[in-house]
Amino acid sequence: MTSGDVTEVTTGECTDLYYVDTGMYDVDEYGAVYLLDDDEPALVDTGIGTHYDRVLDLLEHAGVDPGDLAHIVPTHVHLDHAGGAGFLAAECENATVAVHPKGARHLVDPSRLWAGTRNAVGDQFEFYTEPEPVPEDRVRELEDGDVIDLGTHELHAHHAPGHAPHQHVLHDPANDAVFTADAAGIYVPAIDEVRETSPPPQFDLEQALSDVETIATLDPSTLLYAHFGAQPTADRLSRYEARLTDWVAAVERAQQELGDDDAVVEHFVDATEMDAVWGGRKAAAETAMNVRGVLRYLDAQRDE
Repeated sequence: MTSGDVTEVTTGECTDLYYVDTGMYDVDEYGAVYLLDDDEPALVDTGIGTHYDRVLDLLEHAGVDPGDLAHIVPTHVHLDHAGGAGFLAAECENATVAVHPKGARHLVDPSRLWAGTRNAVGDQFEFYTEPEPVPEDRVRELEDGDVIDLGTHELHAHHAPGHAPHQHVLHDPANDAVFTADAAGIYVPAIDEVRETSPPPQFDLEQALSDVETIATLDPSTLLYAHFGAQPTADRLSRYEARLTDWVAAVERAQQELGDDDAVVEHFVDATEMDAVWGGRKAAAETAMNVRGVLRYLDAQRDE
């Protein structure tokens, strides 16, 4: 896929489901927004807002008028998942925006989220656009265990706070599929591998591993990655558990050996092989962000 392409999901038991490659960070096959076309159509995630017109193209491709969209459901409020919420709410005037209670206020007033994103993503910040607020009366606080009834499909919210305290994974029983948010890592189609995501400031290894188990307990046949695409579950969850555990251990070893956090970041940026897939700039920024998240987690563990 390339930026702007729309794909119908036919993996496993999936029906009525599409996604668009938003071209996030000017990288193909990195950022996806999903549409469930049902009696009450729903978007899952929104992208960063920079290319929200591509999400509107997704609606057009599926034959859904923006006025008929019923739900916009960011899995969490990190701007790569929720940055387009305000723009899309303005275009889809009848849609309710459903999000974890800890994230709701950041959609209504995104100023702190905007400032925090600048600190978290480093050089990637130039790809973002300042988010538009979502009117408070359009926001629904989605609690753990809540269900959004779309008609044939339902979205069951399961709190998954290891990546961020405002994250849900969303189970669609009719499709036997889970929208994984960032709880199952980053799937990279070009190499058929899952890579870690551990950004600052709220990454927590133990809880992140618990979130993987939450998905495994749901036993879906299909994983719907925001980064990136639909894949059979197979052994991808167990592989991600091992990958994440090994990743944190590697950062901890480097911290002990090098004794300087900047040197640790530089070490892993120099060693990344993802530049062959994402390009050097994105690969370096992604790696640096994930290392910083682990270093912050390790520091917090020592302070306890």
